[in-house]
Amino acid sequence: MIIKQMAASFGRLQNASLTLEEGFNLIEAPNEAGKSTWSAFLRAMFYGIPTKERDRQGFLAEKNRYQPWSGLPMEGRIDLIWRGQAITLRRSARNNIPFGTFEAVDTATGAPIPGLTGQNVGETLLGVPREVFERSAFVGQGAAAVDGTPALEKRIAALVSSGEEEVSPSQVRQQLRDWQNRRRHNKTGLIPKLEEELAGLEQTIERQNRAHRMAEEARQEVAALTAEKAQLEGALAASRQAENELRRQKYEAAQQALAQAEAEAKAIHADLTRQGTPPGQEALRAAQEDLNYLNTLSANIKLAESQRETARAQAEAARLQAEDPCFSRLSAQEAQEQANRDAKQVNELLSQAEAPSSFRLLGLAILILSAALLVLAFVKSSFLIGGLGLALLAADAVYTLLRTRRQTRLQTDAQNLLDRYQADSPDGILDRAAHYQSKQETARQAEQKRADLETSLAQMAAQRIELRAALLDLVHPFAPTVSDVFGISAAISRALALEDKLATALMRRETAKTLVESLPKPDAAVPGRATALPQDNRDPKAISMRLSAVDQELVRRSSVLAMAKGELNTLGDPALFQARRERVKEELARRSQEYDALTLALECLEQSDTQIQSRFSPVLNQRAGEIAAALTGGKYNTVTLTKDFEASAGEAGGVTPRRSLTLSKGTVDQLYLAVRLAVCQLALPSEDPPPLILDDALTNFDDKRTALALRYLLELSASQQVLLFTCHSREGRLLEGEPGVHRPCNSAWDAL
Repeated sequence: MIIKQMAASFGRLQNASLTLEEGFNLIEAPNEAGKSTWSAFLRAMFYGIPTKERDRQGFLAEKNRYQPWSGLPMEGRIDLIWRGQAITLRRSARNNIPFGTFEAVDTATGAPIPGLTGQNVGETLLGVPREVFERSAFVGQGAAAVDGTPALEKRIAALVSSGEEEVSPSQVRQQLRDWQNRRRHNKTGLIPKLEEELAGLEQTIERQNRAHRMAEEARQEVAALTAEKAQLEGALAASRQAENELRRQKYEAAQQALAQAEAEAKAIHADLTRQGTPPGQEALRAAQEDLNYLNTLSANIKLAESQRETARAQAEAARLQAEDPCFSRLSAQEAQEQANRDAKQVNELLSQAEAPSSFRLLGLAILILSAALLVLAFVKSSFLIGGLGLALLAADAVYTLLRTRRQTRLQTDAQNLLDRYQADSPDGILDRAAHYQSKQETARQAEQKRADLETSLAQMAAQRIELRAALLDLVHPFAPTVSDVFGISAAISRALALEDKLATALMRRETAKTLVESLPKPDAAVPGRATALPQDNRDPKAISMRLSAVDQELVRRSSVLAMAKGELNTLGDPALFQARRERVKEELARRSQEYDALTLALECLEQSDTQIQSRFSPVLNQRAGEIAAALTGGKYNTVTLTKDFEASAGEAGGVTPRRSLTLSKGTVDQLYLAVRLAVCQLALPSEDPPPLILDDALTNFDDKRTALALRYLLELSASQQVLLFTCHSREGRLLEGEPGVHRPCNSAWDAL
């Protein structure tokens, strides 16, 4: 599979996009730029968001962790090539379910891809379930270590068996243990229930033998308890009047405390609303935050004002430097056009001054003709012909003089243009225009910077005025005399303090009210009757407790008596209980045999699991060792994995392997990266393999082993797309000039 492009509103990514290429993709960006977010987005697009996750101490569920910071709905798109077909995956929110809507379409036609759903798209396209992908081709930040899961066990077991991935040894083991618990759990197991029923039957049979004795004992105890109850009721009646007086005193004290709490709450509320009613605590705390922002705005305005004069001076200096008398008040384009015209004119003047003309040919013809006429006049001694020749000579002299003056004028005009630009050639004129253009652009940028600063300063000043006015509007209903920021702060702080005091007072009032309501109202006092003292020296509570105990014991003994009579009347023939006891014993023996069989099955499963482990471990260990040797420069060339995926590494020429707990953090990361790559090669599809995603996976590698890892990953990228996210520039320097390395452009951190 090849991922071509991703687009997301996911976590800190807001309408961000990332374009990838086939082979090795190096995505280099600073911390908090969104690298780990891109990795999590890719996993979420293939496997969805776990909606059942809940926040807990030290952990934030994915559905909350990656909610877009912008407040927009969570949504994303991936364009990819799978088995030669261009596919686009889209996910978006549905109601309150993040990524609850899914569609997979043909990128070219938009037609839906049959069989691809939001539940199976990851396992269909990547070839493995989420648990296997996270422990192989997906190396999250700081999560290079590998642990076992049932899904990974199924995949590895398939490598050494028939290829079926329906069950894993751990799942079978759990099922057998569940069946064991069904038979011998402490409370709910079948065997304990049968044992309990058997014990109950034996007790019932024994009760039949004791029924007569129990009935007689119960009659005697009921008579004694009845007499004691009558004596206790008389003693308790004598103390009720005194107890009622104590209840009245407690009730009146509680009512007094309630009245004091209500008075205190009213006083605080009156103080709070003395000049007006303030808004609630949430509004006041929000106003405090606005006040802090107002102070920040003031500080920023001071800073901008200090920078404004500098910007103005720089803009004026750039404007003066950009002035040129040759291009006075001309734009850069107009100056270029003028320079082009003048350079062209100089070239034309110089060409005209140097090029031969038809008049020059005419002069040469006249000179030849005059010479011929003079020769003929000399031969024939003809003054007419000689005069004609002399006339032609004179005309040629005049022509030569005119031609010389014309050349001089053209050269003078050309030189005047060059002198105007202080140039030696037409190219000098063009160079001066280009220099003028550069200075004009510098002046424009300086002026733009000054204008932007002025705009920002004006906006902040307006925002400060608006925020200050809003705060004054907020506090004036309850603090009308406030007129400055200090007064706003004091008014808000006072209101918050009084709100807290009022809340505390209201809580005390509710506590006192609850106490009053919980106390029983005393009986009305009878005028003129003195409070009688109990004749029994015991505490009334002790009397009540004893009376309650006697009542309970009397009820219990009466129940025992009734039960004994009922047993004698209703238990029936003891032979029926004996027969039921025998049946329970047989059922108990059968369930015990089943439990022993399950125990034996668990022992066999452990042996089978050990055999499977011994078959796949050498293959996985050998491949992981080869990769570890490549990543560590041959220092560690053997890797051993336990059933729980704890790794140990052996040095070349060493005697015993080293556990991962004894190795450095960087070496452990290299070791588990080798294990993950080995799992990728053994457990993931070999045809059209899924991309390998590494999020800062090389952070703990030194430079030498980083170069070795990059070399291995670069070779791996020839057959599998590799996405390496890193916050360091080291990987980029080490891969400088390497063919096949792509550095995608990411809109999410272009501005960082």
